[in-house]
Amino acid sequence: MKKTNLDNFLLSVVIPSYNEMGNLQKGTLDKVEHYLEKNKFNYEVLVVDDGSTDGSLEFVKKFSRENPKFKVVENNHTGKAGAVTAGVLKAAGDYILFTDMDQATPIEEIEKILPFTKAMPAGRQEFDIVIGSRNNTRRGAPFSRKLMAKGMIVLRSLLVGFPEIKDTQCGFKLFTKKSAREIFEKMLNLHGGFKSIKNSSVTAGFDVELLYIGTRLGYKIKEVPVEWLYVETRRVNPIKDSLDGFLDLVRIRGRILKGRYG
Repeated sequence: MKKTNLDNFLLSVVIPSYNEMGNLQKGTLDKVEHYLEKNKFNYEVLVVDDGSTDGSLEFVKKFSRENPKFKVVENNHTGKAGAVTAGVLKAAGDYILFTDMDQATPIEEIEKILPFTKAMPAGRQEFDIVIGSRNNTRRGAPFSRKLMAKGMIVLRSLLVGFPEIKDTQCGFKLFTKKSAREIFEKMLNLHGGFKSIKNSSVTAGFDVELLYIGTRLGYKIKEVPVEWLYVETRRVNPIKDSLDGFLDLVRIRGRILKGRYG
């Protein structure tokens, strides 16, 4: 990793967790801890348990007792949007990254996005939000997932805008503290807080809305290609998820027309 001002900033890593025992037993948190320690980051990791019922919470609590820089945030089951929001608003970092428990985009990829911030001066333009992008190379993903992604890009460009961003959905996004506070607090207020749900929920609208709010607030966003490997999950249903994604975009369009974003 290139030289950084690691002592000059605190990195918060937010990882939502809902029934993630499979990934936890594979050593996901160990890998994150090993990388951050090896590279001498000043960091904290917030694992947000979203009402897990498979023993994940107990597993993470035990891990955090053995690794003090890891903290557990217990959340009602509100879905990924609510879990990430809860974690980000509790984070103390100067930079706040949220990433997925399956580490489809490995924590090491932060090396590609930090150069676009003040944390790693490189003579480049500095951005408030830096997002990982899978572009069109979604390694290992089935055709149905790739088709969903292309459809999402077209619909999002038509209904919401910012066609210059190719991949809004990659679960690897870095925010400055200021942009994170303002964007996620607005998200929380817009939704009147996130309500408890029954089943798993990973909605496409969450990431789109975050970035749309960011653009409305005048924050500079940079999209950076990162490594990503498709990880099979039972939570993906191509037909249902495509419909839910479309409805999310329609709702965002409705809020735009009503002036809800300011």
